[in-house]
Amino acid sequence: MSYPVELDGARLQSWARHAAEELNRRRADINALNVFPVPDADTGSNMAHTMAAAVESASALNDDAPAHKVAGALATGSIRGARGNSGVVLSQVLRGLAHSASQGPIGADAVAHALTMAVEFVDRAIADPVEGTVLTVLRAAAGAATAATAEGELVDVSRTAYDAACTALANTPSQLDVLREAGVVDAGGAGLVVLLETLLQEITGQEVERSSISNEPVRAQAELEVMFYYRGDVTELEGVLAPLGNSLVVARASDSEATVHIHSADAGRLIEAAFAHGEVSDLRLEVLPEGPRTQAPSRVVLAVTPPGSLSDLYQQAGATVVAPGETVVSEILSAIRASGAQEVVLLPNGLLSNRALVAVEKATAAFEQSIMLLPTVRLVSGIAALAVHDPDQPLATASYTMSEAAGEMRTAVVTRAERAALTQAGACAKGDYLAHAHGDITAVGDTLTETVETCCARLLESGGEQVTLLVGKGALDDEHLSSALGVDVVVYPADGLTVEAEIGVE
Repeated sequence: MSYPVELDGARLQSWARHAAEELNRRRADINALNVFPVPDADTGSNMAHTMAAAVESASALNDDAPAHKVAGALATGSIRGARGNSGVVLSQVLRGLAHSASQGPIGADAVAHALTMAVEFVDRAIADPVEGTVLTVLRAAAGAATAATAEGELVDVSRTAYDAACTALANTPSQLDVLREAGVVDAGGAGLVVLLETLLQEITGQEVERSSISNEPVRAQAELEVMFYYRGDVTELEGVLAPLGNSLVVARASDSEATVHIHSADAGRLIEAAFAHGEVSDLRLEVLPEGPRTQAPSRVVLAVTPPGSLSDLYQQAGATVVAPGETVVSEILSAIRASGAQEVVLLPNGLLSNRALVAVEKATAAFEQSIMLLPTVRLVSGIAALAVHDPDQPLATASYTMSEAAGEMRTAVVTRAERAALTQAGACAKGDYLAHAHGDITAVGDTLTETVETCCARLLESGGEQVTLLVGKGALDDEHLSSALGVDVVVYPADGLTVEAEIGVE
């Protein structure tokens, strides 16, 4: 799907009206969060009033007014109509947008620049800024957006800013005692999340999945046991339901029929998802008795893998997976936020560009979690790292062991020759198999088996006890290779592999 690369005047007007409507609709919820600096329950009302003043100012313009004129009018109206500290902060966000719009089109860079300028303006406007407030949320969004400009378009930057703001908002109780004691997140930060949420909706034309803490006090939710009989694609349903609850049990009658059992605090969303993917009958709900709640894992291993059999392999080994693609940075940030884990180990597996790696590192600087980025340069080395992960070891020790395992594995990839050429391993014809290791072509062959066997033999000259093979479209006989090479050989099918095969020797 294609998204706009910049916001024109009409889109800016549309976003502002939508933001004003949402702030007004959620003002009571935001007011209920208001305990700092004074528990006067007016933050939602103040932000709604300020945004309404901005929209009123911009409505005086012609329908075809350019973006910089609309942004300027929004800023002027919000500054004149600002109410309370939260209204002042909102006006400075719009002032940052106006400043950025005056320099050119409102694209990815302009949105990031606007948020950065807003941080500077708010720092000046508030005499004694406090962490754990809207300023913290704004700073996190600005930092993440700036990092995302290196790789993404307007939609990527906006989504990354929104995700970072949601994460920063969730962390505000850990930064401000009064919020923690009240069991709420920062009210002004919740209002800022609404602005970014509606901006993302304007760009994508789609509803955005709201953070569960964006406009609600943090409180425990009753967990329900959900049971039903399902007809449809059972494998697809498992993938849909897994993130929505725990204790998922799928008793298959066949590939298209099963009895489903799951515990969830969001049963409504779960049931809607089931009905959307197939036929549901014999639905039963029961409130689970209060007891020790399932805690978020203290550590997760997050791996970038293509969807399919490789993704399944990583998940079976205990990893959470994210598919590579244009929005991979946003997906990684969302997965980190959704995990709730205090510690995250990220395996890029050679599927993140340097720009994306930098964007992830910068964006996660605002997160409360400890995040370790491991140097797994291939999917096969990621498997080696995951195999030695010990969740009971301290994060630094476990990460060192995993990095060591990945680094000690000698790897190669097999591709197909695009044309006839003379290589370090001899002449090749178009369509021949080529093995690449350490920047050199180490083997040429007519068949995948021949090429893999020759390459593995050379890698094993330095020693080794096991060969791990990830195979895309072809097929390899592990018993034949094990006999020929004299070591254990493990072959995994690898849907979505961009090469013919990956080889790992350890």
